[in-house]
Amino acid sequence: MAYPEPLEALIEAFERFPGIGRVSAERLAFHVLRDPQAAALASAIERAARETATCSVCCNIAHRDPCELCSDAARDGAVVCVVEQPRHVEAVERAGVFGGRYHVLMGALNPAEGTEDRHLSVARLVERVVSGGVEEVILATDPDAEGEATALLVVEALEAACPSPPLITRLARGLPAGSSLDYLHRGILEDALAGRRAVGPRTG
Repeated sequence: MAYPEPLEALIEAFERFPGIGRVSAERLAFHVLRDPQAAALASAIERAARETATCSVCCNIAHRDPCELCSDAARDGAVVCVVEQPRHVEAVERAGVFGGRYHVLMGALNPAEGTEDRHLSVARLVERVVSGGVEEVILATDPDAEGEATALLVVEALEAACPSPPLITRLARGLPAGSSLDYLHRGILEDALAGRRAVGPRTG
């Protein structure tokens, strides 16, 4: 017996989320029907879509444009930390070890899963650097295959667009291979930032 059409539509909606298969989607849908408080999910989604925006400077998700971090005159605009996702900005900010600004790529290069360079905000980063004022770009992509490919993509884009590119550094290899920034301890992040290394043409 097929599910009622409204329930099937809810299951299919959950299936569109990354990492959610049919079984997990069914479990979530039945939880929504069973728990009266779960009905607040719809209004929360609507509010998030209505009251958040993409920062025109760093491409992070924010409450206003430009975001609070880009608007903060106390932060060092000459140093830009490039991360994959908004949650990585939160991870570094929680550690309290970085006083510059950010650029969020909104993903990592992974053609096998449908994420190509055109889906990332690399072009916007290049525009920021070309416009002037950026002296160092810190590549803080995850230390996995996708993160390394993304870092290389950024380096190549900056070198191709900038006659005299800024210093390009990569987080030190103190980061555990295969890990994600949002699960790292403050000390690991601090050591990685302090021991970052040059990867661009200005390595000397």
